[in-house]
Amino acid sequence: MTMQTQPTVASPEADLAAPQPAEIRISGLEKTYKTERGTTHALSNINLEIRKEEFISLIGRSGCGKTTLLRIMAGLVPPSAGQVEVGGRALWHRETVDSSVIRRLGVVFQDANLFPWYNIEDNIALPLRLRGVKKAERRERARELAELVGLQNFLPNYPRELSGGMRQRVAIARALSDNPELLLMDEPFGALDALTREKMNMEIQRIALATRATVVFVTHDIDEAVALGDRVVHLTPRPGRIKDIVDVPLTRPRGVEIKKEAAFHELVGDLHTSLNEEDADES
Repeated sequence: MTMQTQPTVASPEADLAAPQPAEIRISGLEKTYKTERGTTHALSNINLEIRKEEFISLIGRSGCGKTTLLRIMAGLVPPSAGQVEVGGRALWHRETVDSSVIRRLGVVFQDANLFPWYNIEDNIALPLRLRGVKKAERRERARELAELVGLQNFLPNYPRELSGGMRQRVAIARALSDNPELLLMDEPFGALDALTREKMNMEIQRIALATRATVVFVTHDIDEAVALGDRVVHLTPRPGRIKDIVDVPLTRPRGVEIKKEAAFHELVGDLHTSLNEEDADES
């Protein structure tokens, strides 16, 4: 396994191809919060470049700032310093976001956050409705995305009629409704049972390939991070800093059988060692 402090493209094919321009560039990112107990330093000097169509897994201990970083990238929380650029355009201008950049993003959280009074078709098409897209176009796009995520037979159903994994598929389809270039996912499968989670791991790889989206995926699960990512970015405990960026040169597509490979176990073992070192440093 290769551990490094500077990002590189992980796939073996990338060595044979001309380097692609960075799709996302995070530079000098800082985040501090003021609370009644004082100031909390959540993120410190985050610098990261992510290539087009790359799948980045983001790991670290609870409280290390993974979700904060993702929310800054999603335009939900302003940074205290530094910048996020998407396709060369700055996302943040002080505490205001560039709406043209936001349009290039899709976000999926651990909770699907579906509207219970809307059926699946209307939940998927909601972002388009809010943008004033005509009903016929919304319906066509919702049907395309429902087929992509394997829910084409459930468009008339309501969220309460679906399993947890199916609701997350709806959330993913909704995030993809406006053809985002960057898909941000905050532990989207964390609440699912093990078998459903494995299935969704395979599905999100297929969806990312089909849509050619760049993905940043937050997870606590080291196996999941390695199984999905082209690179794994490891954040330290608070304040969150990038401790390591780990290349995952495993061939795709990656099914459950990838977990039987020695290279997979070596990567997972080394990441566990790196995380355990943090416990030793704190003791």
